[in-house]
Amino acid sequence: MNWKILSSEYLFKELWFTVRKDRCEKQDGSTVDPYYVYEFPEWVTAVALTEDGKFIFERQYRHALGMTMMEIPGGCVDDEDKSLQDAIARELKEETGYIFSSYEYLGKISANPSTNSNLMHFFLAQGGKKIADQTLDANEEIEVHLLSIDEVKDLLKSNQIIQSMHATALFYALERLGHLKY
Repeated sequence: MNWKILSSEYLFKELWFTVRKDRCEKQDGSTVDPYYVYEFPEWVTAVALTEDGKFIFERQYRHALGMTMMEIPGGCVDDEDKSLQDAIARELKEETGYIFSSYEYLGKISANPSTNSNLMHFFLAQGGKKIADQTLDANEEIEVHLLSIDEVKDLLKSNQIIQSMHATALFYALERLGHLKY
């Protein structure tokens, strides 16, 4: 069922966001023109636990929705990151000041596979120890919060985690940790 790309044109190209217009041919020979694709770098996120089992959350403002919300740490994979695990370790240290004794890859998800070209990769990071202050990007303002398992479950039950990829990562991690049964 894959389409053949006949031509591509970049309409907008910036560091973290690119818009591409494709002209495609379907298997039945018909043409789809235009088809818009949003290109982003790969993303990483982690359900991160401290040495004493607290979940590390971040509270920050998200301008597109005009809301301040609770999320889990994460960000973009940079060109200098040697692996996805290196990327999440860097993001965790920058955003929270914590390093972790173990990382487990939990899977990947697409924010919107019809338009977005990238994936979000999620990890379970455990054994977190605070070793530094935050080193945030110029536009980041992040409050770090340490939550109990019951507080995390309450956030999910009351629909306060509205970043869908973060909610998915939390469900995978809670299942892996034995806090969620199917």
